[in-house]
Amino acid sequence: MHPLAQKLNEALHDTLIGICLSDYGKEIYFPEGIVAQATEAGKKAHRYNATVGMAYVDGQPMILPTIQDNLPRLTPMEAVGYAPTAGNPKLRIAWKEGLVRKNPELDERFMSLPAVTSGITGAMVLAAELFCAPQDHVFYPELSWDNYDLMFATRFQARVHHFPLFDKKGVLSIEAVADMILNKVPEGGKAILVLNYPQNPTGYSPTKQQAVEWERELIRVASQNRHVVVILDDAYFGLCYEDDIYPHSLFNLLYKAHPNILAIKCDGATKEDYVWGFRVGFFTVGTTSMTPQIAEALEAKVKGALRASVSSCSQVAQSILYKELTSLVYHGIKKKYMEELKKRYEVVRDLLNRRSAGRKLQELPFNSGYFMCFDTGNLNANTLREKLLNDEGIGTIALGDRYLRVTFASIDVKDLPDLYETIFRTADALSS
Repeated sequence: MHPLAQKLNEALHDTLIGICLSDYGKEIYFPEGIVAQATEAGKKAHRYNATVGMAYVDGQPMILPTIQDNLPRLTPMEAVGYAPTAGNPKLRIAWKEGLVRKNPELDERFMSLPAVTSGITGAMVLAAELFCAPQDHVFYPELSWDNYDLMFATRFQARVHHFPLFDKKGVLSIEAVADMILNKVPEGGKAILVLNYPQNPTGYSPTKQQAVEWERELIRVASQNRHVVVILDDAYFGLCYEDDIYPHSLFNLLYKAHPNILAIKCDGATKEDYVWGFRVGFFTVGTTSMTPQIAEALEAKVKGALRASVSSCSQVAQSILYKELTSLVYHGIKKKYMEELKKRYEVVRDLLNRRSAGRKLQELPFNSGYFMCFDTGNLNANTLREKLLNDEGIGTIALGDRYLRVTFASIDVKDLPDLYETIFRTADALSS
């Protein structure tokens, strides 16, 4: 093991973070090489800085006029310079301030400074790299983003346990998940639980009561000598359309709920700020044992993992995002976009309530996010998908044989009635 990794592990010794690290998480470190020396030089080299592999003119990076003309409000450094390994420091601070504002129970003392990742996918992979070892027990719903299987089962060789998202009464499964963890993970062992709200593909978020139930049940698991790493995929955070939904991230409740619970918030601007192609995500860790020294050691491991994969994320995207987050009109514009998405949700609700056709399609509970799902019952979901695509020119997503996902957020309000009426009519035709 590299001496730098050993030093970080000693700093994390007997902490929840140290206990839960994967073998890779224990081995990784941030080298005291080119990037570290260039960072140091950036602070101290007041005459000449001959460290970074960039070409400069008059103190700014060289930039092609065709690029600069399309980025008129950015300096060359903001546009094409290398971003620091863990991200633009001003952006990281601004995002953390936003987390505290949007999740009022957060205490900065118990959470790391968010690190910038290559989208929320990058944040999820970083969480898995650091904390998911082969044969670790990982839990997430049967209906979930298909990338989870690629990450945890295929790439990291974990023992994946799927659970029903809802029970037979259509109620969010919570107590049953806690029982499954206790049954599958031996005492002293580690469980990794992936929670995604608003959920993809169903578009469901916990109610206020269910959020408290998640906290209570995971404390029950942690209290029975299990280490619980909760990875919170908050890709669709904030897109909630009903008053009884818990309006914050579950990170708000879980990050210091119990000494054996390690909460990792994976979020980003992708959907929250309508910049899908920016690929700017954030990775934030919360635990009761967090101290400045532990946060510093964790930061070094995070930077090492980023250095070994993407090196650093897009500077231009981070620069523009920082300017957006600090704009005086930012919150007002977001509110208008949110109102538009809520309107689409309400139109879909009304169409489902008033439908005369398509009654064999049963919608799963949904109240937030981009999506909703139909249980197609005896009708093969992929057959319905192909019929809609080939005969009607309508794209939907089949999830196995039984579920059809519809992204209502991507359809204009005026087109939603035609979309759903066509889905209903096509399903009835295939069922007759």
